[in-house]
This record gives sequence, C-alpha cells and structure tokens, in this order.
Amino acid sequence: MTDDSQRNFRSVYYEKVGFRGVEEKKSLEILLKDDRLGILPPHHDSHAQVMAYRKDQYSDVLHALTVVRFVSDATPQGEVYLRMYQLESGRLPRSPSFPLEPEDEVFLAIAKAMAEMVEDSVDCYWITRCFVKQFNNKYRDALPQLPKAFEQYLNLEDSRLLSHLKTCSAVSKLPYDLWFKRCFAGCLPESSLQRVWDKVVSGSCKILVFVAVEILLTFKIKVMALNSAEKITKFLENIPQDSSDAIVSKAIDLWHKHCGTPVHSA
Repeated sequence: MTDDSQRNFRSVYYEKVGFRGVEEKKSLEILLKDDRLGILPPHHDSHAQVMAYRKDQYSDVLHALTVVRFVSDATPQGEVYLRMYQLESGRLPRSPSFPLEPEDEVFLAIAKAMAEMVEDSVDCYWITRCFVKQFNNKYRDALPQLPKAFEQYLNLEDSRLLSHLKTCSAVSKLPYDLWFKRCFAGCLPESSLQRVWDKVVSGSCKILVFVAVEILLTFKIKVMALNSAEKITKFLENIPQDSSDAIVSKAIDLWHKHCGTPVHSA
C-alpha cells in the first residue's frame, strides 16, 4: 500500500456509492497488521517474532507494576494500560494515589473505550499506545484549530443555533477536550467510536468536528431550551446514547458535503 487512500479503499469505495461505514468495525482490529502505526514491521515473516517480543514486553512491564503495587488483579484494565504507558514513557508517578495529568486522563479514556473493542489484552495495549502516539504526533498542530472549525461549520449549518450558544456564552465552554482530545471516548458508545476512529486512523481528524456539529444539530431543540453555558455543557457531555449511530452517519455525510471525499485531509 502506497498511500492513505489505498489503506482505506473499502471505506472510500462504499461511501462513493452511497454506503457509509461498511466493514469499519474491523478496522481497529487489523491495526496490528498496519506498519504505518509502527506496531509491526513491514515484512510479514517477522510478525510472529515481533508479536512474541511484544507479549514478553507486556508481561515484563505488567510484572514490574505488580511488584511495586501500582496494579493488582482488581485494577481496571484501562488503568493497567495507563500505568504501563506511564512506566514505559518514564512518567510513572511516585504513588498511584497521585492525581492524573490531563494527558493521562485522555489516555485512560481512550484505553477504556479500546478495551471494549479489542478482546486480547496485549493487542489492546499496543493499539491504544500507538493510536494515542500517532494522534498526538500527527495532529498536534491541527487540534488547536478544531474548535474554530467547529464554529465555522456549525454557522454554515445552523447560524441560529450558533447565535444561541454565543448568547449563552457557551461557545468557549463546550466540551472540546472530550470531543477532540479524547476523540469522543466516554461520549459515544464503542460501536459508534469505531466508525469515527477509523476515519482518524486513516488520515483525518476533521471528522471529529463534524461529529460535534451533528451532535448539536441532532439535539438542537434541547440545546435551544437551555439558557446557560453550564447546562448546555453538562448536557453535551452526557448525550443520549441511542442516537449515536445516526449522529455518526450524518456526520460522515456532513464531512463529505463540506470536504468532498476527504480521505486523508487533516
């Protein structure tokens, strides 16, 4: 495979003929086969050996954390992944009771969501680790621009709704960290997250903007009835889950409407 469009060719093809999100559920499960994330080498003959190394490394790190009593059999899996990531990156705090840094909260949210998608614990850790690193490295410059892009596209879709947010002084207080830094982990159910993260992995973080816009459009009546920034933000942080699949499908439509076929546009 030579470019991002080829890596996501099935999704692109089906979307061109009107089918959104076909077979995207499998996308995160096959990330370990994608050398672009740096998990496995490009030569398939080496995969078994590398996976053995990864399993050994996972076991060694987990054992070390158990010895120093940072994790136990009762520790939630997402927290285990976080402590492993902290130890490997030289950022393990002196005590597990220390409060988490903002970047740790982001990793934990993504790890918790990924644990619901990937059954094998070793695979799940490495996918989470590489997803977070790739996201932070690739989109570091783009992320600060997403709130402004959100405001721009919401204005195009429903200027009255945006005016209401401004009247309530809510625009600057919307849950941007939840939407853009955590990639909706903890906001959308895992079945919907898979479709969003497929787009992020294949090369565009702008899909996050359109999911946020579509959330506002979907719950417009509710949001328009709220008259304070605090109430609006609280509602958006805990949206009803039963509309999530429709929200993602409409967000993908918006993405195509405004960006054409944005296979790998940031």
